[in-house]
Amino acid sequence: MAAAISPQGQVVSAFYDTLLATMKDGQRLGFAGRRDGLAPAVIRAFDLPRMTRLAVGPRWQGLTPQQQAELISAFSDYSVATYASRFTDYAGERFDVDPDPTNSDGNVIVHTKLVRKDGDPVQLDYLMALDDGVWKIVDVYLSGTISELATRRSEFSAVLNRGGAEALVEALRKKATEQKG
Repeated sequence: MAAAISPQGQVVSAFYDTLLATMKDGQRLGFAGRRDGLAPAVIRAFDLPRMTRLAVGPRWQGLTPQQQAELISAFSDYSVATYASRFTDYAGERFDVDPDPTNSDGNVIVHTKLVRKDGDPVQLDYLMALDDGVWKIVDVYLSGTISELATRRSEFSAVLNRGGAEALVEALRKKATEQKG
């Protein structure tokens, strides 16, 4: 009998269920359909405001509430567009979620694998934290080590240095639009 999945693992599994369903219908849906179908699942599973704040880094405190809101909106759109462009169709993949997360300084890491029909599995680990009593994803680690947020922070820092928050909002909106393919 399979072990019961943790509450944190249930969040990731529910996201994966939507992702797989979208992939299976991905060609028919096209980019816009995948984006629209995935948006509620991404918003439910990910703590996008916290992820935006962490990706921006220390400069976040110096931004106006309006700049912060615009960045959260642009980062959210970009995040959804990224999933819609990366997972375009279904070729027999499955997602395996480890039922036992690892504790990490009051947060947990949910270990998963993207198992391709013909190929090596890809390890995807999700750092999760409580947000108003609900477990949400705050970072994704590819192969257990490459932090999505650390990568984003590096990218965002260069844009913030050149043009401030407005330039970052514009860059994120442009990237989201370009992912349509």
